[in-house]
Amino acid sequence: MTSRATPLEKLLQQWTAGPLPVGIAALAEAARARHRGVAAVLFYGSCLRSGRADEGLADLYLLVDNYSDAFNSKFQAVMNWLLPPNVFYLEIPWQGKTLRAKYAVLTLKDFAHGTCHWFHSYLWARFAQPCGLIAPRTAEIEARIHQFLAGAVHSFVRHSLPQVNETFTPRDLWITGLSLTYRCELRTEGPQTARRLVDAAPEYYAAISHALLADPKFPVVRVTGPESDSYHLKISAPHKRRNRRAWRLRQFQGKILSVLRLLKGFLTFKNGLDYILWKIERHSGVRFEPGPTLRRCPPLAVLVTFWKLFRQGAFR
Repeated sequence: MTSRATPLEKLLQQWTAGPLPVGIAALAEAARARHRGVAAVLFYGSCLRSGRADEGLADLYLLVDNYSDAFNSKFQAVMNWLLPPNVFYLEIPWQGKTLRAKYAVLTLKDFAHGTCHWFHSYLWARFAQPCGLIAPRTAEIEARIHQFLAGAVHSFVRHSLPQVNETFTPRDLWITGLSLTYRCELRTEGPQTARRLVDAAPEYYAAISHALLADPKFPVVRVTGPESDSYHLKISAPHKRRNRRAWRLRQFQGKILSVLRLLKGFLTFKNGLDYILWKIERHSGVRFEPGPTLRRCPPLAVLVTFWKLFRQGAFR
């Protein structure tokens, strides 16, 4: 912990240093072995919330120095640079079981931009949520990552705050923001899923909200009282309208980026078409099974699959 760390960064240092589910370290090490110049690994998602790595698909992010060194393939490096991140599938035998992970590769520079500066919510919405930090290469890199995670929280709150009610709690803020970010991807999750995520770590969301909203830059006033958890929002109506328009633009941009990333997953995933179909079914509830003719021509299968799923309402 550095003396320059902000209160928010110090809180995030505590959360990212929490105990990891058994088996996650083995998955992270196997992912690291596939690439060069890995500075750190981040772990997040459903397996972090459940505390089980042997059930489901673990979500990992490999933060690397640069794409040209991270990949043996120049094509993979260029694809990761054009539309970060590249996503890969990994499974390993472990104590008589099979552990599975989906991991993404991103440079520290792109991670910094995505959490602190991107207009779209793809990265800052993910990493404003709880995550674990695995084996940062140096103390300096560890400190930088916590700065980027604090930037993700700041981005999330700054963009979500204008859409909450005039009086709100940290729980209200995060449910509102997560529901907004889901609409910016190929997902159908809404407030119910957002509530479940927030209620899985209420202490985390309350602590980081109070730490951040104490900054006078935010147009809020905390409701006075010994056990008060509420805030009053002081944002003008024109500001709210501009923010609402920005979210509509993110939704439009996000749907396009989500489709492009899925198409890229067809190139980076082994059995990429099956991955695309699984991903779409997981988030939309729409299932499609291409016949053997389409499977013999994967590019055509992708086009036909997307058209049929669009007609069935998979992309909302």
